[in-house]
Parts: sequence; C-alpha cells; structure tokens
Amino acid sequence: MQKILYPSIDSWSELLKRPVFDASSLEERVVPILQTVKSQGDSALKEMTQKFDGVQLESILVTEAELKEAASLVSTDLKDAIQIARANIEKFHKAQQVTVEKVETTKGVVCWRESRAIEKVGLYIPGGTAPLFSTILMLVVPAKIAGCQEIVLCTPPNKEGKVHPAILYTANLLGVTKIAKVGGAQAIAALAYGTESVPKVYKIFGPGNQYVTAAKQLVNKEGVAIDMPAGPSEVAVVADESATPSFVAADLLSQAEHGVDSQVILISTSEAVVDKIIQEVVNQLSELPRKEMAAKSLLNSKAIVVDSMDVAMDMMNAYAPEHLILEVKDYMSLIPKVINAGSVFLGHYTPESAGDYASGTNHTLPTNGYATAYSGVSLDSFIKKVTFQEISKEGIQNLGAAIEIMAATEELFAHKNAVSLRLKD
Repeated sequence: MQKILYPSIDSWSELLKRPVFDASSLEERVVPILQTVKSQGDSALKEMTQKFDGVQLESILVTEAELKEAASLVSTDLKDAIQIARANIEKFHKAQQVTVEKVETTKGVVCWRESRAIEKVGLYIPGGTAPLFSTILMLVVPAKIAGCQEIVLCTPPNKEGKVHPAILYTANLLGVTKIAKVGGAQAIAALAYGTESVPKVYKIFGPGNQYVTAAKQLVNKEGVAIDMPAGPSEVAVVADESATPSFVAADLLSQAEHGVDSQVILISTSEAVVDKIIQEVVNQLSELPRKEMAAKSLLNSKAIVVDSMDVAMDMMNAYAPEHLILEVKDYMSLIPKVINAGSVFLGHYTPESAGDYASGTNHTLPTNGYATAYSGVSLDSFIKKVTFQEISKEGIQNLGAAIEIMAATEELFAHKNAVSLRLKD
C-alpha cells in the first residue's frame, strides 16, 4: 500500500481514483455476444460456453440429479451456517415491509401506494475465482419475501461442466427452480432476451466481472432493469489510535482478495497506527491462499494520514465506498457524518465479513462511487410501488377548479374537459 501524508483537498479527486478500464473496448466485445444470444438462443449459449469456459454442455439447465449430488457434497457445518445466515437475512428484510397508509389530501380525495412484486427476476452468481453462494442468500431471500413469481439463476460451470455444490445447494434450498449453467455476458443476454431454456426476466441482479457489468448496463439501455451499476469490490477503513492494527489489516485484505481490480483505502489520524497496519498487511498477506491476487489489488490501494477525524470523514464521503468500516473509539458520534457509503460497519468487532455472510444486512452494494446516489439491494429492490387515488363527488368539487386552471394554462384542454364534464354532472 502507498502511504500518503496529509494530502491537500485539491488532490483528493486524483488520489481517490478507482482502477479504470476501457469501457468502450468492452462494449465492442460484449455487443456481439448480446446480439448472437438474442438471435440464436440456446445454441449460442452452448457455443459460447465451449469457447469461453472450455465446457461442452449437454443441458443448459441444472438437473435434479445434479441438485441431489450437490446436497450430498455440502458439509453439515456449512448447511447449518447457511441456515443461520438465512434466518438473519430474512429477519432483517422482513422488517422492511411497510403497511399501506391512505392519505386524504383534500376532503373527498384519497391517495395511497401499494407494493407489487416484480414478477420475473434474474440472478447472476459468479462461480469463477470465488463461488459466491452467499449472494444467492442476499438475492433470493428478499425476492421470496417480496413475492417474485419466477426467479432464474445463471452461474458459470467449472471445467468439468459442473456448478459448485454450495451454489446448487443454496439455490435449491431457497426454492430456485431454474438454474442455468451459463456465465459471462452471454448469461446476462439470456436473462434479458430469453432463450429456449432461460426465461426472459424483468430485472437482473448480481455481481460479476467487467464483461458482466458491461452487459448489464447495455441491456438496461434496452429496457431491462438492473439492480445498480457495479464495479470491483472496495472498502474504506477509518481508523484512529484506538484501532487494532491486525483487525484493520484483516479487513483490508478481505476486500483485496476479491480480485486484482479491487481497491482498499485506509484513512487515519495516526501515522503510527498506519505504519503498524501496513506491517500487519504484509505479515498476513504472506499467509493467504489468494495472496497473489490480493497483492495486485494492494497496488491500487492507499493508506492516507489526515490531521483530524472531520477531514477523515470528508475524505471518506468524497470516496463514497461500497463498504465503510469505522474502527474508532467514538464511532457512534460519526454516524451523522456518514453521507456516502453502501454499508457501514461500526467499531472494532464488526468486520465487513459479517455483512458479507450472516449478520442480516445485504451485501449487494453500490461500488465505484455510486454510493453517492444509490442504495444497496433491499426488499424494495424486488418490488414496485403502485399509486392509487379515489375521488368522490365531493372531492372533485373541492379539487376540480384547481385542475381546470392548471390544465388550461398548459393548453391541454382535453385534460380540463375531463374535469369540467364531471363538475357539470
């Protein structure tokens, strides 16, 4: 990690830049994939899986036999852990349900909103360098609570044409009935347009590599909703002299190991603590199985020393991290200062890993600075709000004149007439 001391505010923009890639060249490669799947369906999916994954698929959809085999390969301890996580995620997301409140805006005019589930949703679950079965919990649990009628899951197969047992077990446990062994941009195309095996959906969720992200953004332009713009995973840690260096180092590395294009940022009011954390990062890195990947990620990462906690929080908000960890003594006092962050982890005993797996909060979060305007996935991500209004004779008499003059001023006289006829009735 690069250590930077007391940077001036006019240098923050450059200092906090994420690793960048050429999106235009990505689109040039992704567009033909989308078009081919759209026109050729399953045959294109099989051909691309052979080309990109080196696997010749007999069946695109996972079979009942594969689901049974997966269940037998998952340990009892992992099954128990999944159930604990499921229960916590259900509890947190059920609490997001709201009751319908009718509002009488004018005497005789009643308005309200009701929730309706998005009928068909598609989930993309990475299965390459890390089989993210935890993301299935984060997406299927709220989708089920919302009442989504059809949940379709796409995930890439391994070199043997199989899907990681934990992915299949978790998806089956939660009631996903269609699981396609397809990855990459071609999976997003299948969900967006539909094929003989993969149903077309209305909204696509889930993380992925740069090609998956580009594909999601492209189909979004064609009217298929997506959860949010997403990029490589990231964390910002704000630490003071009370921070435990080994804890902070572990938190930084837990994000760095996601991929070579991930980024971690440390902001501290203590140079001595920063030096100890950097040494801990070096020590712990050497013991990690994914140390080469994490080491490359650390090349994009920075440890920044500032002169006050106010400056630290201003810098953090300018960065707008996916994950924010406040490893400081008086973390509760900083909560009002958090403006831009996907999910926040408070104190010395709240690792980001808890939110990734089992505390109950959702780990599908805005990255790449989108936390300035986007929230993470929640129950609301799987529902639409439909507004209703009911106007009585008394209500139209009370409100009609206001509508008439507004419509006339906009020179929309059919609008005005729709009210005038009712007033004359």
